This record gives sequence, C-alpha cells and structure tokens, in this order.
Amino acid sequence: MPSNPYDSLNAEKLLFIIDAEHKVEEELLRSWLADSRRAKGYIGDEQKHVLSIAADPENVDVRGFAKVLETEPDTLVVPVRVVWKSALDDLKQSPRWQDIVSGNPRRPNKSKARRLLQADPSCATCIKGAPATLEDLTKRYESRRENSLVDKDLAGYVAGQAALALEVAERRLRGSRYKIPRRVADQIRASFRYNQGIEKLAAELGETETKLRERAQKYFSELVAIPHIFWQDVMSGFNRWVISLGYENKLVMDKKRLSRFRKMVQEHPSAILWTHKTHMDGLTIQAVLFENDFPTPHTMGGINMAFAGIGFLARRSGAIFIRRSFQDNPLYKLVLRQYLAYLLDKRFPLTWSFEGTRSRVGKLMPPRYGMLKYVLDAMEESSQDNLHIIPVAINYDMINDVKDYAHEESGGIKRPESLAWFVSYLKNLKQPRGRIYLDFGEPVVVSKADVQNDQLALQKIAFKVGVEANRVTPITLTALMSMGLLGAAPRAQTMDELSQKMDELKEWAKHRNVKFTSDFEEHNREHMNELIDHMVESDLIRRYDEGPETVFAVAADQHAEASYYRNTIVHHFVTKSITELAIMEASHASEHGVDVFWGEVDRLRDMFKFEFFYTPLDEFHTDVENELAFFDKRWAKSLASKRGASQLLKSFTPLTAHATLKPYIEAYRIVADVFASLDEGETLDEKATVAAAFKYGRQAYLQRRITSKASLGQMLFKNGHKLLASYGVVESSAGVVEKRKQISKQMRLLAHRIDQIRVLAMPHDFD
Repeated sequence: MPSNPYDSLNAEKLLFIIDAEHKVEEELLRSWLADSRRAKGYIGDEQKHVLSIAADPENVDVRGFAKVLETEPDTLVVPVRVVWKSALDDLKQSPRWQDIVSGNPRRPNKSKARRLLQADPSCATCIKGAPATLEDLTKRYESRRENSLVDKDLAGYVAGQAALALEVAERRLRGSRYKIPRRVADQIRASFRYNQGIEKLAAELGETETKLRERAQKYFSELVAIPHIFWQDVMSGFNRWVISLGYENKLVMDKKRLSRFRKMVQEHPSAILWTHKTHMDGLTIQAVLFENDFPTPHTMGGINMAFAGIGFLARRSGAIFIRRSFQDNPLYKLVLRQYLAYLLDKRFPLTWSFEGTRSRVGKLMPPRYGMLKYVLDAMEESSQDNLHIIPVAINYDMINDVKDYAHEESGGIKRPESLAWFVSYLKNLKQPRGRIYLDFGEPVVVSKADVQNDQLALQKIAFKVGVEANRVTPITLTALMSMGLLGAAPRAQTMDELSQKMDELKEWAKHRNVKFTSDFEEHNREHMNELIDHMVESDLIRRYDEGPETVFAVAADQHAEASYYRNTIVHHFVTKSITELAIMEASHASEHGVDVFWGEVDRLRDMFKFEFFYTPLDEFHTDVENELAFFDKRWAKSLASKRGASQLLKSFTPLTAHATLKPYIEAYRIVADVFASLDEGETLDEKATVAAAFKYGRQAYLQRRITSKASLGQMLFKNGHKLLASYGVVESSAGVVEKRKQISKQMRLLAHRIDQIRVLAMPHDFD
C-alpha cells in the first residue's frame, strides 16, 4: 500500500504537480489524492496541475504552468507520479526486442496501462516527491540565476525540481543504479566557472566568445553521455549476455567488500580504475556496478569504440567517448574538464582503464596519465575534495583476445574496431573460458592539497593505484600452469609434478599474502579439471596420455599465449626472482658476498623498471629481507660465503626466476646485441630497434641462443630500447661502442645465470 501523500504536509494550501503521460496515469493519481485526502481529513485548499515530466525530463512542456505559480508564497508544492511494476525490476530480466520497438515497459502507454491495471491493480504504485514551499523554490531559483542562466523562468525551474524529487522517490523503489544526471550541457554552459573559462580562452586565442561557444556546442554533443533508465536496462542485459557466451554467469568477488565501496562512492567523489586485459573488462565492470546498485558510472573510453550500434547504446548507459588526441585543442580541454568537474560535484563515479589501453602482454602496463590528470584538474575546479580512487583488478581463467595479442606482439597488424569486428569477436567468444574474478584494492584518497603541493603527485598516485591493483590480483590456475610449463619447457610435466610445484607456491604465497583463486581448493577439483580441459581444447597446452603417465606441455607455437597468462601473475614473483638472481651472483663472489648481493638486487631492480611496479626502495629492501628470512633466518651469514650462498639458493623452493624473468632478459639481450653490432656513429630509434630486434631475434631462436618465441615481442623490445636509452648508449658518443658491447656481455651473463637456476630447479620438478 502506498503511503498517504498528505502525511507530514503541514500547510493550508497545496499545489500538486501531477506527473502523468496520459489519462490513465492522471486518473490514477487524482483518485489516489482524493481517497487519501478523505482518509487524512485534510481541509485546506489545494490545486492540481498536470505536467508530463517522466516522458522527457530534459524538456518538460511548462506552457500554462507559470500562471499556476501566481499564488501565495507559503503554498506547498508536492509532485506525484505513478511507478509501474515491470519484469525489469528483477535484475535477471532484460528488455526484449519488442520492448525496444514498442517502448519502455516501465512507462506503458495508455492502452497498455489499462490492460495492466485490469490484470493486476497492484502493478501501479503512486509516489510523492519531497515537497517545498513556493517561497523556498523562488528563492533558490533567484539565487541560481545570479550564477547561471540554465533556467529561463521559474516555471521551468520548478518543473525541474519536481523531476529531481520524483526521481529520488522512485529510486527508493528501483535502486540507486538509476541515478542519472539531467540537463548536463545546459547547466555546465550556464555555470560561472565555464563562462569564466570561455572569457579567459577568448583573450588567449584572440577569438570571440560567441565563436568559441558555437564550437564548444559540438564538443558537448560529442562528449556528454545521455544515460536513460530504459537503455541502462538494455545495456545490462547486453553485458550479461556477452559475459555468458564464454564465462560462468556468477562473477567471483567479495560482496561485503563491494558494499563498502558502494557506500564510499555514494558519499565521496570517486574514480573506479580497472586493469585492462580484454574488451570484456568494460562490460564486466558495468555489469557489476549496475547489479550491485552503484549510482550510474560514467565510463570513459576512446572514441574509436563509438561505432554503429555499440556507440548508441553505450552513450545512453553512461559512456563518455573521448578523442585520442586533443593536446592542441584548449577549448576541447575546457569542455572536458568542466564536464568531469560537474560529475564529481554530483558524485557520479567516473571509471576507466588504468592503463588506457588493453595490455597485450598480460602484466599491468604503465599508466596513462592523461585521463587521471584531467580528473585531478577537474577536482580542483569542483566543489568537492578527497577524490577516492578505487583500484579494481579484473582477471579471467582464459581470455578471448590472447591469440590476437600474440599476433600483434609478433609484429602483426591490429584489426581496427568496427561493428563487423565486434560480431566476429562475439562469435569467437562462444566457447567455455572459465570464470571472471574481480578484486578491489584499498582506495587511494587524493585531496586538492596533495596535488597542489607536489609536482610529482600524478606519478605517485598512479603508482599507488598500480601497486594496489597488482597486490589484489589472484593467481589463477591457467596462469600458474602456464608459468610452470614455460619454466620447464621444452620438457613436459606430469600432473603430480605440477601439483607439487603448486603446493610449494601456495605455502610460499601464505608468507607473501598472495591470493589464489578457489580452483586450487580440494572441493573445486572438478572445476579445475574442466578448466584444464578448456586449456587443452583451446590449444594452449598439450596433453599426452598414451604413455605410462599423462604429461602436459605448452603446445607448439603457443609460448607467446602461455606467456601472456604467466605475465598476469609475474609481479607476485619479481622480488623472489630478483633475490634468486642476486644470490646466484653472490655465490660467485670471492668476498663481500652480502655487499655483492645488495648491489645486484639494486641493479636488477633498476633493469626491470620499465616492466614492473615497485614499492619505494626501503620497502623493497625490506621485502627482499623478508623473502630471505622465509627460507633462512640466518641469511646474512649464509650470503657471506660462496658455499653458504649456494645452499641458500637451493633452499628457495620452488625457484621462480627462470619461469618469470627469462623472456625479459632474453629480449633485452637481443636489443643489446643489436646495438653492440653498430658502429660508433650509428644509432636506431625505437621503431628501427624493434624491426632489427625481430630479425635478429628470429635468427637467435633458430640458433637456440634464446629458448622461446615468447621472448620476441614489440613491447619487450620497446622496453629494451628504453633501458639502453637510460644507460646512455642509444645515442652515439665517444666510447659508446665499448659500452654497448659491455652491456651485451652483461645480458648474456645474466641469461646464463637464469639457465643455471633452471637447472637447479629441474630436480624439484623431475625427480
């Protein structure tokens, strides 16, 4: 039963705004008000005026309404509306094709409304929005007019306030997921800070404000999302359908933790930054936020994804499509910044991929600072403070895009996004790929003062987000099997050998607070076996069961794909692997083993700086000490002698350096060899380096100077070029030839050390 709308209405004169799209709704609301008045015994004066608000809240027809508002200031204005029950109230239901054609089932037309009431009178609920006196509304309108021109007259303002009040009341029934912004572009264009920005820009560019405003109109149309409740429902159903093509419907996440972040988003300006491994990421995060009643997130992405069909639907469910390049367009920057500031003011969560683009190699990529910078700039202009950045790690048992990534990393051409491309993508998704996992890191809270007082704030914030995202990334079965099989390649392993390695790593992971997915638990053995079958069926790994024992190995020419999965968890093992390599170096030292060890730790940490996120140096050293202490409490004494260091290394069960760092070292070696072959006056830019490295690397693989095609990749070679540039040997200079040759030699020695660790690891795998 709906509550009595006259409850708590202590006024002698009432003005009911009846939000009705047709006569059925109007009659229903008038009857409800009449019955409620009699039940309450209200004896004051009242007036009723019909406005069609819900049909188009952005453009309410207020003709004749101004005359109605010519009444006593103490009149209490009360908006009322009908809320229709719908199958869409069940989150498992989605709009049907006929709904898209015939209209939103939440807003039935006149004939359908009559049929619904005849079948079930309880399908309609009458609601009341928060009331306000006409005097109060008038004062708010006049105050607003001092700073902006968004409302042409009082009638339009009151209708807009009625729409907001009714939407708040309706969300109590439907959920916060349907909180959407209204009249965004109009409000921004009418704001003081936008007009001040236009005025300043006109002076700087020597253009008239009129011309700038005309050009800005195009940017508003291009940028501003236009979320609509019905299309949100459509998008939710679409997201779930796509996910179900290849993945289990139940996503794996901590619901209690998610509830904590929902409250955080409702109370603070927020940005939800997610790791980006596949086109599924955006669909997945939208599905999770919608189904867990978050306010409408505004997802920012490249305008290349605004192609036919998907662009239409995405914009109407909160997507903001941003140009790939606009550095030389200050007006576009102004519009974007003001739009983001508006969303922060209204506490609509912003969300985008931390890396800016999908990771083609599996591991977390360096952050793209551009979007984060614009959000931080927008926060400075907004009325809000303390932006809450929530890192989200999205992981998968298997990924549809990996074959494409392997092709691109090996030098292939990326296929551009289009509707035809998307249809092809969906077709390829139709095979079992396991589960999707969402893990939420601790929020990184940023205040205006943090940004204003630190020139390196942007990098520090991005770094913290990256560390948190890495920290909460779980170890999946696919990733761990790929890592183990790559480390043992070309030799195959039995399931017992793989299980032993996994058990050893699980024991170590407890010490490092590293999370494993539930597949590793005994009661999930059936799902583990199913996932292994999927890995075999997708040709990722090969299973041979015609001998005395069943053995597994990475399938022929699938090392690059297996390497992708391995890279999704490699960051968990970087500290351990660097420690192993440094111990190996110390075991060769004639004296001062401890000093040699720490020197090598710092050198290796610097060498891989373009690949991994590290904690600050002091914390990193503490992590290394904890790693050593886990295996030997007296590690310092052991490192002091060659024999002690060798014994310490053997205790690092299981050894991981060969299974984690080898591709990076081999790729760097290739790049170093390429530069070592150049004369003193010669150099190569990044593009030429990648091309030369591929040619030489393919030869090196055929000669078995490197062990795997997984060491041949564009990103690996690009980072190798960056590394040599940081060493000062890319540009030609006096003595550079000898320096290049010395670095090439160091890389070969490091590759040899990796091989030694692999040999040490073999008895543990193949007793």
